[in-house]
Amino acid sequence: MDRRSFLVMSGAALVARAAAPVVGKLGQRRVLTLVYDKSIGAMRAIDKLVP
Repeated sequence: MDRRSFLVMSGAALVARAAAPVVGKLGQRRVLTLVYDKSIGAMRAIDKLVP
C-alpha cells in the first residue's frame, strides 16, 4: 500500500466515523463491505445504508 492509498483509506474511515451519529438518528443500519479495487490494487471499503 502506498502513501496515497493509505491517506485515502484513512480519510474514508474518518468520514465513516463522523457520519455514524447522523445514521443513528435516521434509524438506518450501515453495512460495510470490502471489495478489491483493481484500479488502485488494494481493498476498498463501501458503506451502504439499509432501512
